Amino acid sequence: MQEIRTKKFLPKKKNTLLVHRVRDKLIPVSSPVPPTGLYLSPFTYPVSNPAPDCSFCSPGLLYLDLNIYRETVIKALVKEQSEDLYKLIEEVNFDGKYYRIKSVRFREWEHCWDLAVRVQFYGTMPGLAFEPRKIIYKENKKIIYKSLVLVNPYELWERKLVEKLWNLQDRIEFLIAKILFHECIHILIFHGKTLHSGLEQTNIFLEFKELLKFTNSKKLCPEGCGVRYHLRNLVDLYPSFSKNSEEKSDLVSELYEFLIHEKYSIKKTDLAFGLPCSNRKISQDYVKLTALKTGPCMEINKKNWKEEVNRLQKDLEKLYDRIDDNQR
Repeated sequence: MQEIRTKKFLPKKKNTLLVHRVRDKLIPVSSPVPPTGLYLSPFTYPVSNPAPDCSFCSPGLLYLDLNIYRETVIKALVKEQSEDLYKLIEEVNFDGKYYRIKSVRFREWEHCWDLAVRVQFYGTMPGLAFEPRKIIYKENKKIIYKSLVLVNPYELWERKLVEKLWNLQDRIEFLIAKILFHECIHILIFHGKTLHSGLEQTNIFLEFKELLKFTNSKKLCPEGCGVRYHLRNLVDLYPSFSKNSEEKSDLVSELYEFLIHEKYSIKKTDLAFGLPCSNRKISQDYVKLTALKTGPCMEINKKNWKEEVNRLQKDLEKLYDRIDDNQR
């Protein structure tokens, strides 16, 4: 299994995050997912949403009993918007345990995909989709890809959502479905990358592949090149990174794909569930997260870091606008 660069986000204060490099630990097949192990890599994808307006409630009401939601209703909401995403979660209970969602025999090897979904409050990040962990069993000639989705409906009291759905049960089911929809888009794209050529792909994976190809083309050269340029500048600010230009180039490509991946998932979710965010807000949120993925800003000159982040945000917003213009 190829190692991926990972970083652990821990709260410093209520609304701030610190980053530390860590290594994930393999989770046994039969074990439920630990509730608080939040690890981010260039391909760990959180939902992007504006900070919630909690004026409709007191802080004590934010952490209510989540048992009021109905999995069948949430799955039905997802099914209304995407059959592919529904099939992904159809046999999965939201209890943090892994469930077998796909199995394919390719030549002498059996390839299996397991998915775990957990719904819990854990801070101010609405959702996380973890890149599949590849486990090889040579004696059984079996390869298992284990994926995890965490759903955090902390935005339950966001003003627009409350105005849309006054009933608490309806609101929490809608919000969980929206977050799960977004994160499962990431999972389908992850799965598409693990499938051998010749095997049937989902429409979501094929759409994203076309979008990524477009954003890497000369048609988006001014905006795309600008974003990659600022990503490289951010990476260059960190003395801890290898001076190997090829490794830096690979990291820049990973971070660039991460930003395109999020744009695709957010737009598809907004079209399905409404309550959209502007490209300015999305770019602001994800530039900060991308910058944190490169390393803690305390290691470098904060002034230079902030200036580069601001430049990246402006170019990323332009890139997102161009993507929208092309899809109209």
